[in-house]
Amino acid sequence: MVRMRTLLTALALVFLGCAMARPAAALTDQQEIIDKARITFDKLITSPEFAELPGYVKQAKAVIIFPSLIKGGFIIGAEGGSGVLLVRDDKLGWSYPAFYTLAAGSVGLQIGGEISEVVLTIMSEKALDAVIDNQMKFGGDVSIAAGPLGKGLEAGTTTNLDADVYSFAKTSGLFGGLSLEGAGVLKRDSWNVSYYGTGATPYAILIQRRFSNPNAQPLRDSLSPY
Repeated sequence: MVRMRTLLTALALVFLGCAMARPAAALTDQQEIIDKARITFDKLITSPEFAELPGYVKQAKAVIIFPSLIKGGFIIGAEGGSGVLLVRDDKLGWSYPAFYTLAAGSVGLQIGGEISEVVLTIMSEKALDAVIDNQMKFGGDVSIAAGPLGKGLEAGTTTNLDADVYSFAKTSGLFGGLSLEGAGVLKRDSWNVSYYGTGATPYAILIQRRFSNPNAQPLRDSLSPY
């Protein structure tokens, strides 16, 4: 009997050790994008290169963060990446993020490749409605401009903002600059449902505030001062 108890104790310790030795579960694709988006936002919002970004974020109706926007090609170019959209409410603050992807293609004399970390500030209701309705394409009805360089835009400024969306991009690699004209921003329904649950549409997440996930709170905390 003593030997049996000793054997069972030893086996229990072995199983416990094996369980403890198992690697932690890998991050989901959705959580990885959210964590990287927070890092990208923190990096750009505090960078002297983008001293004007805080002022634009404070006036924005929403922001889209792409932690890794990849552009490359030889003659025929392609651009894309996954990111998150967060909407501001004057009373409720920043929403939980909804997942989106950017897709673009072009033909021309181009060679090279680049990876960009991008923050887009959505300044108009028209652009916000378009992206929530999954109909936002830069150029035409929704205008986009590069975020200006200078001394910065204060939160209370009355400066006229002519573009619907402003882009702030930190780029590495070799290419002829970041251009999003003609690019489309499309919702990722399967990712939204996977992260939040059945019925998690961008409208339900961003406007109705029906869904939440505590793992996205650090990203909301990063935006909360703005």
